[in-house]
Amino acid sequence: MIAATKFFRVDDLWVQVYNSEAEMAQDVAQIAQEYLQNILERQQTAAVLLATGNSQLKFLDALIALGGIDWSQVILFHLDEYLGITADHAASFRCYMREKVEKRVSPQQFHYIEGDALQPVAECDRYTKLLQAQPIDLCCLGVGENGHLAFNDPEVANFQDPYSVKLVKLDTANRQQQVNTGHFPNLDSVPQYAFTVTLPLICSAKKILCLAPEKRKSQVVKEILQGSISTKYPASILRQQSQATLFLDTNSASLL
Repeated sequence: MIAATKFFRVDDLWVQVYNSEAEMAQDVAQIAQEYLQNILERQQTAAVLLATGNSQLKFLDALIALGGIDWSQVILFHLDEYLGITADHAASFRCYMREKVEKRVSPQQFHYIEGDALQPVAECDRYTKLLQAQPIDLCCLGVGENGHLAFNDPEVANFQDPYSVKLVKLDTANRQQQVNTGHFPNLDSVPQYAFTVTLPLICSAKKILCLAPEKRKSQVVKEILQGSISTKYPASILRQQSQATLFLDTNSASLL
């Protein structure tokens, strides 16, 4: 197993720093693999909540390559989806998950948020019932450049959210990030609204693995770890989650 170069704790949150994103992804994959193996030794199924985004690519590839997980016992969910976008749209999170995960591992079930549902509020209710049908054993996610988790941007994040899934308006920083990372050609093409799993649901997961590599995340990582716990940087809520670990590379940890 690849060892982190630094370990430390900020409030209840464990933080691990690696020499490179590749080393980070490989170690997190090993942690996730061993955790899921242990879960499946004790129970018949495991429920896992996954994220999209560039921070997840190397990790998902490494996890799948490791093998050793009986994916037929795993029920998968994802964190968010754009409103009004079809499942075959190149930027759809359903498309991402289908191509990068489901087709490669054949889970027992992959429950998708139907972004183009004709009744979006009813879709929130449907997905909420699916998520609440069992505890979430593992949540793997990243941090947005504005500090969001899933699509819980600062203006819509709520640490005591009464909802498990909701519709939100995306802020400009979030939408611009989608352009900068190549998911859309320009700002106007990025949907203004999206479905998101909320912060209390994320924090209910028994284990949380949060990956935040790259230099462009260095400022928000500094704010999350050294600022106050506030919806100004929604990911700061992880500092109250003893079951969570934040994984960084030397680039994203450079301002600490």
